[in-house]
Parts: sequence; structure tokens; C-alpha cells
Amino acid sequence: MDIRRWILAVILPPASVTNKEAGTVMLTGLLTLLGWLPGAAFAIFMILQEQRQAKA
Repeated sequence: MDIRRWILAVILPPASVTNKEAGTVMLTGLLTLLGWLPGAAFAIFMILQEQRQAKA
């Protein structure tokens, strides 16, 4: 588990998903502009999904 990505997901959500596709980064940025909570929740969801795929 990379603690830096979790911290970025809370502070600056689009920066935590930069290893994903451009659409994911833009969606995270848009959600963050609409409100911090939706952007942070989506970034955390994407990190959890990536970790779940890595275990499988």
C-alpha cells in the first residue's frame, strides 16, 4: 500500500490517479471542482479498485 497515493487522494484527488487514463483524471478533476468530497471519494474508489485487481 502506497501511503503517498492515499494522502494525495485526500488533499488533491486528481493527482492520485495520474497513472490511469486521461478520462479518469479529467473525471476526478471535474468531480473535485464540483466539490471536494465527490472527487476524493472517486479517487479513493479508484485506488481501492486498483489494489483489488492487483491481488487477483
